[in-house]
Amino acid sequence: MQGTVIKSSGSVYGVRAIDGTVVDCRVKGNFRLKGIRSTNPVAVGDNVIFDMREDGTAYIVDILERKNYIVRKASNLSKQSHILAANLDLCFLIVTVSHPVTATTFIDRFLASAEAYRVPVVIVFNKTDLYNDAENKELEYLTALYESIGYRCLHTSTVTNSGIDTLKEMMQGKTSLFAGNSGVGKSSLVNAISPEIAAKVGEISKTHDTGMHTTTYTEMFEFVPDSYIVDTPGVKGFGTFDMEVEEISHYFVEFFELSKDCRYGNCTHTHEPGCAVLEALERGEIAPSRYQSYLSMLEDKEEGKYRASE
Repeated sequence: MQGTVIKSSGSVYGVRAIDGTVVDCRVKGNFRLKGIRSTNPVAVGDNVIFDMREDGTAYIVDILERKNYIVRKASNLSKQSHILAANLDLCFLIVTVSHPVTATTFIDRFLASAEAYRVPVVIVFNKTDLYNDAENKELEYLTALYESIGYRCLHTSTVTNSGIDTLKEMMQGKTSLFAGNSGVGKSSLVNAISPEIAAKVGEISKTHDTGMHTTTYTEMFEFVPDSYIVDTPGVKGFGTFDMEVEEISHYFVEFFELSKDCRYGNCTHTHEPGCAVLEALERGEIAPSRYQSYLSMLEDKEEGKYRASE
């Protein structure tokens, strides 16, 4: 039988079969995906084949090819990743200029990871009703920065309802992931889009008594026909899991365009003469914050460790 994974809670996966029924499935202990060092071989959004046993239990036996997926560092094993979701049409990265501050390093790591796994991203600046004049200037600066390199930005507030209708329109007919640090208002946005789904998320959090994070596991909700929200745990940081050192600059979109003009084909954009990226940085055509994020990812890779950025 074939279906789509709509819920992941550790060892049990909720799979929606083609006829609409949801079946709780398990995964055999030796089930692993080739080439992916992940703590969870199956993720929400995966299209899977599962077998029903005579005793009523069900097991996932195969995963169909993914068009994309997004990962984060596994909470307990620094050298492994955790797949948040697969087969996404759009990812909304929820960030805040204040209350709390989302570091640009976090944003840039997320964007690089999404580029690496071919997931389109929209940056949602939330809680805009709370910003003072200085914070609004920072909002304008960051919006101009990310739009200049090709990312769509949206300003939202669940207090004034600003941007909510645009957000809903962008989600129509798509499977969308909501991601971001804890405290940026993901749950409030979900509530503004669909109070019914928000109530379910709230019930889940009560059941699991999470403490720090409102969402403890990943689940996909249909809020209108053929439109889905994937709600994720609060994400603390991203590593450089499957990226080679020389690949990291490929996922900084403005670096990749410029690197064609570098003197050396294997330029790391750190010290080489004739580096088009360094020259653009000198001319003010690359944001210093973006370059610092790039260096921090290089450093992670070279040191062979992961550093959370908050």
